[in-house]
Amino acid sequence: MAATAAARLQAGTRQAPALWQMRWLLLVLVAVAEAEAEQQVPLVLWSSDRDLWGPAANTHEGHITSDMQLSTYLDPALELGPRNVLLFLQDKLSIEDFTAYGGVFGNKQDSAFSNLENALDLAPSSLVLPAVDWYAVSTLTTYLQEKLGASPLHVDLATLRELRLNASLPALLLIRLPYTASSGLMAPREVLTGNDEVIGQVLSTLKSEDVPYTAALTAVRPSRVARDVAMVTGGPGRQLLQKQTVSAVVHPPVSYNDTAPRILFWAQNFSVAYGNHWEDLTSLTFGVQDLNLTGSFWNDSVARLSLTYEQLFGTTVTFRFILANRFYPVSARHWFTMERLEIHSNGSVTYFNASQVTGPSIYSFHCEYVSCLGKNGDLLVPRVRPSLWQMTLQHFQIQAFNVTGEQFSYASDCAGFFSPGIWMGLLTSLFMLFIFTYGLHMILSLKTMDRFDDHKGPTISLTQIV
Repeated sequence: MAATAAARLQAGTRQAPALWQMRWLLLVLVAVAEAEAEQQVPLVLWSSDRDLWGPAANTHEGHITSDMQLSTYLDPALELGPRNVLLFLQDKLSIEDFTAYGGVFGNKQDSAFSNLENALDLAPSSLVLPAVDWYAVSTLTTYLQEKLGASPLHVDLATLRELRLNASLPALLLIRLPYTASSGLMAPREVLTGNDEVIGQVLSTLKSEDVPYTAALTAVRPSRVARDVAMVTGGPGRQLLQKQTVSAVVHPPVSYNDTAPRILFWAQNFSVAYGNHWEDLTSLTFGVQDLNLTGSFWNDSVARLSLTYEQLFGTTVTFRFILANRFYPVSARHWFTMERLEIHSNGSVTYFNASQVTGPSIYSFHCEYVSCLGKNGDLLVPRVRPSLWQMTLQHFQIQAFNVTGEQFSYASDCAGFFSPGIWMGLLTSLFMLFIFTYGLHMILSLKTMDRFDDHKGPTISLTQIV
């Protein structure tokens, strides 16, 4: 009996690690399944043709449309519908965005999706899928490309107006819509409203050309992640008592308008100095309704943003950002450059060269530091040295051409491709490669002796070569 009990004890000891491993494996699988379940985005479809979609089947609460089910909705539209397909692709979007910012409960005037709702109301065919599997959406562009036999064309409003679409030839137009809730520049409602205005302008352009189309709106990833209370440390009761984190108040960008927004300017910190006396102009510039923009100017080739401050360093000071837009045949596109920065005070003008602030005209420009101080990149170079004026712009962003609404386009960043860490890694690798090559060369240069001493014969004598 004692031997039997000991054997059972040993068997139980061997099975314990296996049971723990199985439990950990199950926990990992559950966590992965929950993470995959959260990766779902809405998909909105509408077309200028009739009877392309019937009522969506299996649209009960919690149902997630898979890639196979999505293909059953798209195949009839691509085979029988128009050959021009528009894909509006946002960075982030969730069905909760439509609930929070849409025209629900009859509040159409407060909707951030007025153009989209109007398009769905007027479209002969439309389909809304609240939750589509992330994998199905990630392969949507490739799927449409294979079905249409046309490569996706990334377009913006300026490019779309120059295109001449043909109803008989397939075309896949990809329009990227930003959703940067975490960037802090604008509130989500304002971003969604700006995206909706882009959708409205694109649809108006197609309507004016009388081009049949099928359009789809979706996103790369969800903007909101469902929170699992069971996974929160401390349980739900503790969470109700905790103080919610207050997000930092972020000021909106400066916008110069004539008939529409023309120039956008933003910085996290805007500081200037005269004679080593620094002044922070951030609170006097951003979020100010009566900011003096007198002297600002805009056309398709030249833009000037003028900021005037009263009683700055005891006088009136004007800062002028002057940008130019030119076409370069080598790249076959327009590029903008900040020609210079002017500081007007007491009848004198101080000039800073800012030609490194440049990028494609369809983008904005962003840089962590735009300053005349050497430690911060030295992108502002005074024409006369030394200069009494100094300026530092932290997280600087500006756009003066192809502005759509009150939001920046995708940013061309000033950060170089080769960072100091990359250079250190490359130099270290080259040095190690040199050592390895030298050692290998030395090993290959070794020569073995081809003559040996024979004890029966005469002794080998080696003459010394001087």
